[in-house]
Amino acid sequence: MARLRSDFWVSAHLRRLGTEGIAAVQRRRGAAEAGAIFVKVDRLDGRADLYGPAPQSLVDADGDTDRRFVPLMREAESADVESRIGKEIRFDGDLWIVEIDDRAGRHLLDLAE
Repeated sequence: MARLRSDFWVSAHLRRLGTEGIAAVQRRRGAAEAGAIFVKVDRLDGRADLYGPAPQSLVDADGDTDRRFVPLMREAESADVESRIGKEIRFDGDLWIVEIDDRAGRHLLDLAE
């Protein structure tokens, strides 16, 4: 079974966040079918978290097609997170960015073990 397209995944995740009362927006649109997805969680106090796609080595090899994420930065200065996002965009111009505003750092992402 194929993995869900990036545009569908982002749309569904934004709806899921909304139903939980978590404010989120699509900040950057990437490649519709297979663009990498990065999620910034702004903790609204100058700190932010950044999550990116889990390396294939951490994703279940038993045909698991769900998107999994890993924390790239946790409770970092927001400016440092923005700098990292800029580097990721320069590396891959087709990536997506979802931004969440949540003091508690909620993101509802499936994290890789």
